[in-house]
Amino acid sequence: MEGVKVVELGVWVAGPAAGGILADWGADVVKIEPPGGDPGRLFGRMLGCDLGVNPPFEMDNRSKRSIVLNLAEDAGRDTAFELLSDADVFVTNVRPGALHRLGFDYAALAAHNPRLVYGLITGYGETGPDADRAAYDVAAFWSRAGVAHLLTRPGDTPPFQRGGMGDHSAGMTLAAAICAALVARQRTGTGQLVTTSLYRQGAYTVSFDLNTYLLTGQPIAVGQRESMGNPCMNNYATADGRRFWIVGLEGDRHWPPLCRAVGHPEWLDDPRFADAYARFVNATELIAELDAIFATRTLDEWAAIFATEPDFFWSPVNSLEDVVADEQFHAAGGIVDVPDGEAGIAMVATPADFHGTPWAPRSAAPELGQHTEEVLAELRARRGS
Repeated sequence: MEGVKVVELGVWVAGPAAGGILADWGADVVKIEPPGGDPGRLFGRMLGCDLGVNPPFEMDNRSKRSIVLNLAEDAGRDTAFELLSDADVFVTNVRPGALHRLGFDYAALAAHNPRLVYGLITGYGETGPDADRAAYDVAAFWSRAGVAHLLTRPGDTPPFQRGGMGDHSAGMTLAAAICAALVARQRTGTGQLVTTSLYRQGAYTVSFDLNTYLLTGQPIAVGQRESMGNPCMNNYATADGRRFWIVGLEGDRHWPPLCRAVGHPEWLDDPRFADAYARFVNATELIAELDAIFATRTLDEWAAIFATEPDFFWSPVNSLEDVVADEQFHAAGGIVDVPDGEAGIAMVATPADFHGTPWAPRSAAPELGQHTEEVLAELRARRGS
């Protein structure tokens, strides 16, 4: 996206995440911040980081330029409008009501720059009774869209969401929509408003369940590990306390290698387990037997056994430390080196690669207002030309 000019008015995570993806892909992203800064700059302190770093903010704001503008004042708004007058993309997750009051709604900006692609992330959508309701992803994505409920075992309390899960998904969705709108602009010559919401993103995340309910009226039951209808789609513990997940979705294909791996080929002819229905009926008994077997060896020992069965699909349940130590994570491009002065910082990569036009981050996240004078000088030079 080199040569694409993006202006971001983003706060916390969702909007900055979309801008951060576009910045990773080469766009020139100018981040407008109020004098007090994007509140996402508080994350480091909120997380108790005592090393002077703000990892969540770095993740979503690298390769951007920061300009401080007070949009409550005419001068600040005028400068922002000037920035947007020849921008290709505007990215924001500020509430629509506030954008309208500032004069930064789509209609107002498109009147001055009809080629502008305007990317908006809301909490609950653009219309309806909650259109202007404040939302973080733990509310709109995790709670209200049903994600938390579907991950709650009967009788348990809902699990807590990890930071930014819905925000990052929505950010990727908006980045994709913006790219599609830029393609459409090549054909039509005009930009457009593209939107997503945390609520919609949550519903799409659980659309396997939600669409089943829409088409059949029946929910998919929340599985209990001890009685999973397909014991070949379950997690188990090893002798060293590690867990792993068997992914035996296709019974005819995946049941035989499991039997061989655990040393019970006779189970193939055992009427209790001979077919998928029998394993469903006797799931509790089979899971208990597998629990006892898997508890006899370490994960490394089981991994060596599983490797002899090409049709045995499985994965370890990794901790963060396991992920960082995983050779495959690095081979898959999971880490990117972010330039920071004379050194580099190893950070998580955004999850897309372009083999014809590879991307690389250009800088760490900017200090508040780091590029204000630089950007203003560019505007003055443009006026002079």
